[in-house]
Amino acid sequence: MMPVKIPKPIILVSAFAMGLIIDMFYDSPGVHASALVFGAFIRDYLLNIIEPEKGFGKDYFFDIKRLGVVWVVSYLGMFMLFHLLFYYSVEAFSMIYFYEIMISTIISLILSVLVMSIYLLIDHPKIR
Repeated sequence: MMPVKIPKPIILVSAFAMGLIIDMFYDSPGVHASALVFGAFIRDYLLNIIEPEKGFGKDYFFDIKRLGVVWVVSYLGMFMLFHLLFYYSVEAFSMIYFYEIMISTIISLILSVLVMSIYLLIDHPKIR
């Protein structure tokens, strides 16, 4: 949900720092950091794929009222799909666990999108 026009190096560095902080608390060396850096890397590609017809506007912020709940949830869903797939693949570090990776990704994706949607409705009550 960071502004669209933030330079990519700043997003990559902040994703790496946030990932390292999460890794320190979860005792998972580099797993979260790599997944967040991957997400920061593909962010621009996802935004280009689903950019609205009118563009993002001059403020370049995610305006849920202008973009719509469906657009925001679809963007977050796509982002979470790639993020979780990468995360569980790095965590397992073997394609032997392909089905476990897929099941974990799908279950986490459904729950994450559900929680994010509920949060959006609570945080922005006028968009219902």
